[in-house]
Amino acid sequence: MGVLSGVALDRAAVRLAAYVIALAVLGVGTAAALLAAGYELTSPAAAAVLAVLGIAAERRSVTLSAQVEVSITLLAFLFAAVAFGPVDAMVVAAVAMLGSLKRPYLRWFVYTCTNALNGAVVGLLAMQVGAVSSSDLGSVAIAAATAAVVAQALDVSFTALTLCVRGTASVRDLLRLSLPAFPTSILLYTALVGPLAYAYLYLSPWVLPFFVLPALAAQRLWAMYQEQRRLASDLAVVNDKLERANLSFASALVTTLDARDRYTAGHSAAVAVYARDIAGRLGLPVEQQRLAHLAGLLHDIGKVGVPPGILEKNGPLTLEERRKMEEHSATGERILANVEAYAEIATIVRHHHERVDGQGYPDGIVGEAIPVISRIICVADAYNAMTSDRPYRDAMPVGVASERLVQAAGTQFDVDVVEAFVAILELASATYSSGVRADFALEAQAHPELLPVAAASAA
Repeated sequence: MGVLSGVALDRAAVRLAAYVIALAVLGVGTAAALLAAGYELTSPAAAAVLAVLGIAAERRSVTLSAQVEVSITLLAFLFAAVAFGPVDAMVVAAVAMLGSLKRPYLRWFVYTCTNALNGAVVGLLAMQVGAVSSSDLGSVAIAAATAAVVAQALDVSFTALTLCVRGTASVRDLLRLSLPAFPTSILLYTALVGPLAYAYLYLSPWVLPFFVLPALAAQRLWAMYQEQRRLASDLAVVNDKLERANLSFASALVTTLDARDRYTAGHSAAVAVYARDIAGRLGLPVEQQRLAHLAGLLHDIGKVGVPPGILEKNGPLTLEERRKMEEHSATGERILANVEAYAEIATIVRHHHERVDGQGYPDGIVGEAIPVISRIICVADAYNAMTSDRPYRDAMPVGVASERLVQAAGTQFDVDVVEAFVAILELASATYSSGVRADFALEAQAHPELLPVAAASAA
């Protein structure tokens, strides 16, 4: 294995060396060919100013990944290409890379060569379009736009080729990072380079210093864009971790009920899935669907405060025992209110036994005064209770339980919630309708990847 690994490394080194030599030969050959064809350094002073701008840009490059960085050096040699031609653009592009001169030097050399070749190509292209020789603003703008498109495409292509040769990063990741900004960059480069190059050529050379401020502003804009993308990505990761933590914490709380009443734990897991799917069917936002799932998981947590003997009783409850049992929703609110960021869930749990006709508990509130997720959990809770075996009765058939929901719609239950749930059940599998599908298990609730947010998951 060690020998094979060494052979692979040797081949990679040979491939990289051949690539570097080819770039060096191509770069020197291109410069010599341009000079032999009569092209020359048109404006050494302007090229020097643009090269200094390029060096400054490279020193403030924006990191896209561990292997890829970008800067507005492209802006500097685009200006040189449109205003002066290929030799000036090639010089500016190459000298600008001094701003990133650091280890590993081979990497710096590769990107210096590809940058210089890019400058030569777009400089020739700009001359062919007629920017340098035309006094028409429209022609200059077209040359700038064309050069910007080709320069961007070559920049990405050279970078992708280099990554392939080095084998150190994914070309797909490069495209994913760079392509979203491609149209914006082209518009920005065209808007800056075209008018300023025209003004330099046909109004006053003193326009060049004013090119610096827009260029630096463009660099800052790009940096802010990438920072926003990074922050959005980091926030998504944090939210995912928080979602997992919430579900794990909720599952741990519900597990405390398991020691006293195994029915309650399994029931809470089923109600959580039903509540999430009803919220989806009603068109609630994804955040509300997740909230419905979490609140459904915790809706009976207050039963930990029910006096011993009541939860474990095998027969119907007495009036006094029922009153004690009905305190569990308010008890659940008090427990959850002590958990930071669970205030909304605490309110939902308090009201999950309210009825739309005002005859529920603990507060007897009516209709839309009841939180919508509480109304959802009320339906899911009742349905799963009816379709589950109890010590004192057998589970109802799914069709009978659905009919009971419909009969109580408008009095005990919210009409829209019942309609949404019945529609889900009509298309659902037998394991879903009876609450025994694999992802109804309490253990599964701590893993969001097992809980797709869509009512279609009921099938």
